[in-house]
This record gives sequence, C-alpha cells and structure tokens, in this order.
Amino acid sequence: MRRETASFFMNHSIFDIARMQWRRLLAPLDPILFALAFVLLVYASVILVSASPQRLQAHALNLGVAIVCLVVAAHTPPQRLRAMAPWLYLVGIVLLVAVALFGDVSKGARRWLNLGFARVQPSEILKIAMPLMLAWFYHQRDAVASNRDHALALLMLIVPVLLIARQPDLGTGILVFLSGFFVLFFAGVPWKWIAPLVVAGIALILTLLIFGDTLCQKDYAWPLLKEYQKHRVCTMLNPTSDPLGKGFHIIQSIIAVGSGGLWGKGWGMGTQAQLDFLPERHTDFIFAVLAEEFGLAGALMLLVLYLLVIARGLSISIGAKDRFGRYLAGSLTLGVFAYAFVNMGMVTGLLPVVGVPLPFVSYGGTALVILSISLGMLMSVASQKTLAKNTV
Repeated sequence: MRRETASFFMNHSIFDIARMQWRRLLAPLDPILFALAFVLLVYASVILVSASPQRLQAHALNLGVAIVCLVVAAHTPPQRLRAMAPWLYLVGIVLLVAVALFGDVSKGARRWLNLGFARVQPSEILKIAMPLMLAWFYHQRDAVASNRDHALALLMLIVPVLLIARQPDLGTGILVFLSGFFVLFFAGVPWKWIAPLVVAGIALILTLLIFGDTLCQKDYAWPLLKEYQKHRVCTMLNPTSDPLGKGFHIIQSIIAVGSGGLWGKGWGMGTQAQLDFLPERHTDFIFAVLAEEFGLAGALMLLVLYLLVIARGLSISIGAKDRFGRYLAGSLTLGVFAYAFVNMGMVTGLLPVVGVPLPFVSYGGTALVILSISLGMLMSVASQKTLAKNTV
C-alpha cells in the first residue's frame, strides 16, 4: 500500500493531484443548479448591501458557511441521507418537546433552546427533517401506498407542526407543513383527502373578504389564533385601519413596491428603504427594497431565477433513481417556491405577515444554511442519477 502511494505521488505532479482533488470536489455539484444559485446569491448580495451595508461582513461569513454546507450535502450520497432521515426526525421532535418544556421565552414566544454553548431553534431542523422522513417512509412502502400509509404519514407531519404552532411560530409551521405535504402529494395522497382542505380554504377566504370588517372587531375572538395573529390577518384585510400602528409596516411596503415603477429609483436610492420608513428591510421586507430600487424589471429578474431553480429541481426529481430521491427532490424544490410565494405575498399585502424570509435573499444565517443544504441534497440526488447512467 505504501509503495503504491509513493508510486502515485512520483508519477503525478502537485498540479495533477490538485486538479484531481478539485474535480473530485466538483463532481457531485450539478452545474446548472450551482450556476443558478451563484447568480442568485450575487444578486441577493447586491440588494442586501443597499438595504443594510453594515451587515456585509456578517453576510459574507454566512455565505461561506452556507456554501460549505451545500458542498457537504451534495457529497452525501442519497443512501446515507435516507439512513439519517428517521434519526434526524426523532432528534427534531425531542428538541421541540424540550423547547415546549424548557425553552427560552423571547417576545412572548418560546422557540429557542439553550444548550449552554449555543442557542438553537429546533423548528428549523424540521424544514429538512420533515421531507427526509416522509420520503424515507414512502420509500419503505409498496409502489402504491395504502390509505393507512397516508394516514401514518399525515400523523408524522401533524405532530411537529402542532408543536411548532404552540410556540407560537406560524411562519415556520406553515413551511414545515408544506414541506411534508408536498411529499404526500407526490406519493399520491387521495384527492378526496385534499378536496376538503381546498374547499375549507376557499370558504375561509370568502368569509374573510365578505365579513372581515365585522370579524375584526375587538370583541370577536378567533378560534385557534392568538390575538396578535388575529391582528395580522385583520391588518392584511385593511392596513389603513391602523396606519400608524399595526398597519404601518405593510403600508410602507406597498408604497415601496409601487413607487419603483418599471425600472426602479436606482441602487441605494430608494426613499422608503434608505430613510428608514420600511421596517425589517434586510430580512422580511427585502423584496420591497428590490422592487423600489430595481423596479418591475428587477423583481421579474428575481422571479425568473426562482423559476429556473424550480424547473431544474423538478427535472432532477423526475429523473431520480428511486422514490426516495424523487419525493425528496420534489419536496425541496417546491419548498423554495413556498418560501418565495409566502414572502412576496406578505410584502405586497396579499398574505398576513408571518415572518418568512425571501429565499437566498433575506439576511440571516439559519435560513440561508437550511436552503443551501436543500440545494446540496438536490445535487446529491442529481449526482446519483448521473452516476447510474455512467455505470450503465
């Protein structure tokens, strides 16, 4: 063994060895998806520097950590991801229970767990653990899942969502629910199960549009929602009801989006953002900064990048080698869509403000790392497909 190793180094220069290691590092990285992610992150950095230039150094550090996580996830074979799935899910559930019992309370919410050396938010783990777990679950079943399988999968989805909603953290709960629901959808959950949810959703929307003003009166208590969550919905329906209070954020956001026009006011020239009228402009409301400074053209450019990422992700899902890869890739891809849809909806006043970041654009290390790991797992699935073709 030593002789073979010595012979290898004698027959190859340091440049050859470095080139081989570089190729090995890049081998699992899907070139199309990686290029799209690179352009998206560069574009996001330009927007973030305008929104909050003092955070550039911290953002650069977050980017470095996120890229490392992406590469590590891409180098992790789908078989290993599948083996990790139930354990990661169980760890996430245990940590959520620990948060409910011992978590730190901040601004009326119990979302963080103090481990002594660090504070963690276990609900973020479920954004990855949930699709992994359900993809693993269906992979163990027959080609056509039974109603009993779907019921068990739905139970595995509901438990962490309820624990997260109890914190309360509606935004993360929605994203975790959707990440699991997408797997259920791809696995063929019966339409008769989905139809009641769709009908109930339409009925709820119509009720709010028709009777919203009456229901938003102070003496009406809404079931399953806390008072501040009720105010968020009511503010969405009529932000001018409290223009200097609860409606201030969304009013300023709508002004910023609308004032950008077709081409925008120019980088760093947005009045709503630069004069501090726009709150949370580097996180939840960064899309308003983009629309004000780059206009409709800049917003459409971001949408095109998202659509290309989603199209590539769905292509990877369709070509996956097995059901685990297919369900996982499909769920992770639509998860990016869910992030973007919810954030843009709340910034433009179409959805309540629930604290969901704009994917790959909003400032924040946790969301960026989670999304980067998702892209890495997509590349892992794509790499397995490529290796399978090459083997044949």
